[in-house]
Amino acid sequence: MEKNIRVRFAPSPTGGLHLGGVRTALFNYLFAKKHNGTFVLRVEDTDQTRFVEGAEEYIVDCLNWCGITPDESPQKPGAFGPYRQSERKSSYKQYAEQLIADGHAYYAFDTPEELNAKRAIYPNFLYGQVSRMEMRNSLTLPESEVAQLLAENTPYVVRIKIPENETVSFVDMIRGIVSFDTNLVDDKVLLKADGMPTYHLAVVADDKAMEISHAFRGEEWLPSAPIHILLWKYLGWEDSMPQWAHLPLILKPDGNGKLSKRDGDRLGFPVYAMNWTDPKTGDITKGFKELGFMPEAFVNLLAMLGWNDGTDQEIFSLAELINLFSIERISKAGAKFDFEKAKWYNHEWIKITSAEHLAPTVKNEFNNAGVEISDEVFLLQVINLIKDRCNLLGDFVAQGVYFFAAPADYDVAAVKPKWSPEKAAFFQEFAQNLAAGATALALEEQFKALAEAKGFKPGELMLPLRIMLVGGKFGPGVFDIAVLLGVGETQNRIEKGIAAFN
Repeated sequence: MEKNIRVRFAPSPTGGLHLGGVRTALFNYLFAKKHNGTFVLRVEDTDQTRFVEGAEEYIVDCLNWCGITPDESPQKPGAFGPYRQSERKSSYKQYAEQLIADGHAYYAFDTPEELNAKRAIYPNFLYGQVSRMEMRNSLTLPESEVAQLLAENTPYVVRIKIPENETVSFVDMIRGIVSFDTNLVDDKVLLKADGMPTYHLAVVADDKAMEISHAFRGEEWLPSAPIHILLWKYLGWEDSMPQWAHLPLILKPDGNGKLSKRDGDRLGFPVYAMNWTDPKTGDITKGFKELGFMPEAFVNLLAMLGWNDGTDQEIFSLAELINLFSIERISKAGAKFDFEKAKWYNHEWIKITSAEHLAPTVKNEFNNAGVEISDEVFLLQVINLIKDRCNLLGDFVAQGVYFFAAPADYDVAAVKPKWSPEKAAFFQEFAQNLAAGATALALEEQFKALAEAKGFKPGELMLPLRIMLVGGKFGPGVFDIAVLLGVGETQNRIEKGIAAFN
């Protein structure tokens, strides 16, 4: 750990932010903070064909919501900018030309039509050691013709020249030694016809320029590793190459393959951190935030997808995660995503979070449901009474709306078969004897004593009382509800309930 710890999250601004991307950002952030390092956001926008307006701002909003704000970013530049690859365009061509001059890369003038013709003949066509000498490039064309094509601004790409019969190895912080046979690696494009670098060249050049010490990315990038290792070597930067860690995939609930947006749509849960609106179609893809997840719970559940601290503890604050995080505890195996477990994390976080912290969000949920709240103190009391029953923040409305508006409908069917004039009389007397300031326990004892005096079992009267107060068979302790509603409102609701049941 001698050199400064500098890590980067480098998404492409192409749409919604998948929870796998957020987890990559989170693990980078935790590692940086654990070692007093710097967490960098670099926007990899070199593929202009896939660039989506608004996606960068959305990524920043997602990270801010999660509480994993970068130390350096396009919005917060440091000494290693610019932080958008498109703004670094002029720096990449020199490296491509250096690689060509040193014999590690070459110009390829093949047209899309020529490449498609090859693919039609060879279904698994790879541009590489076997095929490169059959193609139109600076390895097969005379030097004079190459010079002429360049002078005439003929479109070209620059490809890396992958060596034959070599093994490229590196130490992955999660997987140990990983080796690749270069005969199975094709000559990837490094510089595109528009002068923009591909991911392969840009990621190496930028990691070098930004002095990135550790590169954490998803397991799906493992096949690209030999190209990047060779580029570090060919550019003469081997000594400053970052340490690598390829994170396990987040899998579908059944474990068969990587979790995708399509899986979320099919199974009815989000895979994006926040709502994403497609600027072309206007289609909204639901996010965890808008579904009613707390950011603390979202971060907690992501951390546990592929990592644990070696104990049975499951609930961790961000500060605890920073303190306990270690690469050694990241699993090599993919982690199945379980939406029921995700909701469990949210439920646990709602339970342990103070009413004061929850209040602004809960108030907003009520406002969105058309319920105006003016009494902040009363709202805190309601939150404390019902939060143990809520899995999502939106549940506060369903579980607590009756505190702010008397029920318009009653589950009469649940009461009617066993209702009687004697029970109506019981409730009238109970309501008349309600006294201000009574505790829930005192109210319960009063209720039971009166029931006994009238020859009823308290149990058969509890359900009618609950339905009178809330409209249905739900909610916290019925006497807790009555205390919070107050004497006058409880009396009014009992009166209306009697009328509905008679």
